[in-house]
Amino acid sequence: MQVQEAQRDPLQATQQVVSDLVKRARAAQASFIQLGQQGLDDAVSAVGWAIMEPGRNQRLAELAVQETSLGKVDDKITKNHRKTLGLLRDLKGVRTHGVIEEDKLKGITAIARPVGVVAAITPSTNPGATPANNIINALKCGNAVIVAPSPKGLGVSRMLVDFIQAELRKCRLPVDLVQTLPSPISKALTAELMQQADLVIATGSQANVRMAYTSGTPAFGVGAGNVASIVDSSADPQQAAALIIASKTFDNATSCSSENSMVLLDDIRSDMLKAMSDRGALLLTGQEKARLQQLMWPNGKLSDVVTGKSAQVIAELAQIDWRGRIALDAPTVLMVEESGVGSEHPFSGEKLSPVLSVYSAQSFNDACSTVRKIYGYMGAGHSVSLHSDDDEQALYLAHSLPVARVILNQAHCFATGGNFNNGLPFSLSMGCGTWGGNNFSDNLNYRHYMNVTRVARTIAENKPTVEDMLGDYFRRYGV
Repeated sequence: MQVQEAQRDPLQATQQVVSDLVKRARAAQASFIQLGQQGLDDAVSAVGWAIMEPGRNQRLAELAVQETSLGKVDDKITKNHRKTLGLLRDLKGVRTHGVIEEDKLKGITAIARPVGVVAAITPSTNPGATPANNIINALKCGNAVIVAPSPKGLGVSRMLVDFIQAELRKCRLPVDLVQTLPSPISKALTAELMQQADLVIATGSQANVRMAYTSGTPAFGVGAGNVASIVDSSADPQQAAALIIASKTFDNATSCSSENSMVLLDDIRSDMLKAMSDRGALLLTGQEKARLQQLMWPNGKLSDVVTGKSAQVIAELAQIDWRGRIALDAPTVLMVEESGVGSEHPFSGEKLSPVLSVYSAQSFNDACSTVRKIYGYMGAGHSVSLHSDDDEQALYLAHSLPVARVILNQAHCFATGGNFNNGLPFSLSMGCGTWGGNNFSDNLNYRHYMNVTRVARTIAENKPTVEDMLGDYFRRYGV
């Protein structure tokens, strides 16, 4: 009996910690929703400024790199600012409280309702931008949020929540609208939060996504990234190389939207590799590729040693000498030639580092076939990149590949989650549809954080005849 009690105590303690947080969140949310649309919009602005204010943004970015050893401070500053500014743009003037739609013809009135308490599961790769995005969307719809950070990102989460709560106080809004799990962060604590919350938003590892889907609480989770980029014969190699390098080097490729493979058509291959080399991309020899593979996957699993590190650091660790082989003083990207796909060819998967696999294709259809094989191994549902002057090719990819997004002639990691020069919603969480094991294929946005109640009224009857509905079918196939 004593053994059973000892085993039960840790679980009860975990449940109590989460229960206290959720209780405070529910009380704050109950008063918050009474403030109407203006109160919700004030909270959105408060969180936006909490992370975008230059001094705070700098501190968050520096702490993120210090805690996680992932990415670059300057790029995290850019990401925190750009992603938040874009989201504020998307949400400005959007009604998320009370009546949000009235269709007099159909007699339907749609009323926005909050979901309650949102559990925001946050990855170490984006410990500032991702929770801020989740928090803004959640508050826009009248919810409270409890952040479950990665253990490596706990300090950033605490700092961000402190900044947010300070801004909420300025607006005389309840500070318990936004909270974070306490130290030490554990799977048990995160799992308990998932169970007690009303909605789970899971971004990051597939283990967290699976835990969210099996928590018993409604959940939105995202699929794995492993973006392939097709460079067609009609593309401008200089432009394509510039876009791919900009995307692949941003924050040391910690984004799930960074390119992991280039599929080059044969007649543009040499020009494209030259354009990449001019921008510091180093094509490795077979021996160098073997050393890099051993460094990156020493036990068959991607090593933290390379994740989020610069190409120069990775090259030095793999004892690769780049001097005299590229146009720059140090490599920006490491390229490896690849032809196989699957676990025996780890370079065909996601690398979370400025390492890029290079495949060759004789034709556009051949390139499509290669990408389909890559996504059969990893990355199905996420997105594909295409550099081409032929818009029809983009439509073909959208009809034929298992992807939720086709990004045409853009730097992929900026474009996929919304950019100021495309129409996708700003987001750091990309649904991958059923291809990627997800229940949505949109960029996660405010609509996923609300319930909608509809009032249905009597309207003039609109009842068709059987002939109206099936007449054409009968004439073509008979009764």
